[in-house]
Amino acid sequence: MSDPLTEPLRRELEREYTERYGIDASGEMARYPDAEFAPPHGLLLLLLQDGAPVAGGAYRRFDADTAELKRIWTRSGFRRRGLARRVVAELERAAAARGYRRVYLTTGPRQPEARGLYLASGYTPLFDTAPDPETIGPLPFEKRLVERVVPARVASERVASEGERGVSRP
Repeated sequence: MSDPLTEPLRRELEREYTERYGIDASGEMARYPDAEFAPPHGLLLLLLQDGAPVAGGAYRRFDADTAELKRIWTRSGFRRRGLARRVVAELERAAAARGYRRVYLTTGPRQPEARGLYLASGYTPLFDTAPDPETIGPLPFEKRLVERVVPARVASERVASEGERGVSRP
């Protein structure tokens, strides 16, 4: 994600990863090419205040049915306002609109805020939540996306109505 608008978020995220995990996080931050987050298979989302990014995240194609969330982040001065939850919800909505039926993500064991966000947002942990997260490593989560379904009664009424007007369907 080398879009210049992402720079403040990326810089702070990299610094926090480095502090929490005691490693140089620049390699992790550069792990995926920008093209993986571009439409039609991906999306980069930023929330702006006065033209500056305050929160953001992205998804990329994991497999034909699954979008993978990456780099969900809120700048430190804007936390505890529900911005990360808004980012996650909008990425889920956009992924569902693109035909994905599942969202997958991992977060680190030293990111309890992220773990809490995903649990509160309806994600299912794909790991045993009882042990110390440090003994597990990356913490994977998934969430099934809800497909919009037209109620059967409405659909049959619409078909009957179209049929009465002589509309045919291939």
